[in-house]
Amino acid sequence: MGDTASLAPSLLLAMPQLRDPNFTRTVVLLCQHGPEGAMGFVVNRPTDVRAATAVQMDPPVRGDSGLRLWSGGPVETHRGFLLLGDEPASGDTERIADGLHLTASLEVLRELLEMDADELEHRRCRLLLGYAGWGPGQLDAELAASAWLNAPVDLDIVFATPPDAMWETAIRRLGVDPRMLAPAPGVH
Repeated sequence: MGDTASLAPSLLLAMPQLRDPNFTRTVVLLCQHGPEGAMGFVVNRPTDVRAATAVQMDPPVRGDSGLRLWSGGPVETHRGFLLLGDEPASGDTERIADGLHLTASLEVLRELLEMDADELEHRRCRLLLGYAGWGPGQLDAELAASAWLNAPVDLDIVFATPPDAMWETAIRRLGVDPRMLAPAPGVH
């Protein structure tokens, strides 16, 4: 890749030969990609942990909206990131793409944790712990080895598709039958 070529924002879809258990059948929202490396978030790995029981805030959270924790990747798994479909009214936010915003704002987190469960159900949001990171040239080498497919960002995949169906749905939207993917590098 040239210094000006960037695949971000996009979705990375793990190929069958990607055997790293952190990335088997994952869908990664690639947020940054350049000569200094790449960074993104796994968006199809929910946990059973409710955020209100895991997050320590002062003063303590009042209520439990049902917001769950999601595994965002194997790097810095103690750090939380909010992936939002709408830009919040408060807090520092980074726009990733149309309809995708990232923040670590405690104010926004508190609002999501304390809101009514019915209201949260209609919000596009994920509380991601950790992220996926690649050093300089690492992701480019993995792409050259056919470890990932690259797809356009699709908000319905990220927010409206059941997590266990995201990978296959994203691949099918590329016009590919996942059963036809060769579990080896190269063109077949």
